[in-house]
Amino acid sequence: MTAFEEMAEDGVIWQNGEFVDWDDATTHVLTHGLHYGTGIFEGVRAYDTEQGTAIFRWEEHLERFYQSGKPYDLDIEYSPEELTEATLETVRRNDLDSAYVRPIAYFGYHSLGVSPGDCPTDVVVAAWPWGAYLGEDALENGIDVMVSSWRKHASSQIPTNAKTTGLYVNSLLAGEEARRNGYAEAIVLNKEGNVAEGPGENIFMVRDGEIYTPGLSESILDGITRDTLITLAEQRGYEVHDDVSISRGELNTADELFFTGSAAEVTPIKRVDNVTIGEGTRGPVTEELQQAFFDLVERRTDDHDEWFTYV
Repeated sequence: MTAFEEMAEDGVIWQNGEFVDWDDATTHVLTHGLHYGTGIFEGVRAYDTEQGTAIFRWEEHLERFYQSGKPYDLDIEYSPEELTEATLETVRRNDLDSAYVRPIAYFGYHSLGVSPGDCPTDVVVAAWPWGAYLGEDALENGIDVMVSSWRKHASSQIPTNAKTTGLYVNSLLAGEEARRNGYAEAIVLNKEGNVAEGPGENIFMVRDGEIYTPGLSESILDGITRDTLITLAEQRGYEVHDDVSISRGELNTADELFFTGSAAEVTPIKRVDNVTIGEGTRGPVTEELQQAFFDLVERRTDDHDEWFTYV
């Protein structure tokens, strides 16, 4: 039984200001967002800690949620305080110690011209249990990835720093191409042919003890887990280059590579296009930062308590 099937039995979802049973949280088939991808969303993790269930960097995710709606004139009528309480109560009512939290807003049912016109903005918050995104084994032993033939859309074409529902068709194409070819995940290049990110992850490279990650000008999402790892690395004395271009060829000569993301957390990459990275195992820098990350989010340290919203 999947997490969704389990939640459907007695779970609830917050939809447009009220809690509804999981199976009743529906929308019309002629909803604007369904036809044109006109929605925005966030993916946030809540962790089971000794201090109770804690949502990691909720405020930063919520701020990005509102910012993502601005290019589309997607007016979210609920205040940050209202959405925060709705989210906390969603986790509570579903009795979740740890969770993946999904706020989403989209143009709803009214008309189906490309212009949303007077379509309402529907706002939903759901939460469910979700383990390691790419598998528990991946966190320790790493994954095989391929460089996708699909390119990342440029910021001159569509806002790349907004988490727009429709944009993830690009991610789906890249990810499914990789899986059809026997890989766990993809790496996507930007229109210039430089490394952008994964379908749902930012990417880091370690070389000669220093850390590199593509800059925002490379058409990447300004990931919140990305920012977390930069902070943790700098606190441990690493020099982090977070505004660089990384060529495809540099991937093959890296000492270590790893993905970051709210879903993927910190996942090592052991091979790219069947080329072994470093020793073909989780490298020492990746392991140190991964451990620091999980120590942080599971509150085995008191550091950065301001990053947590306790349920």
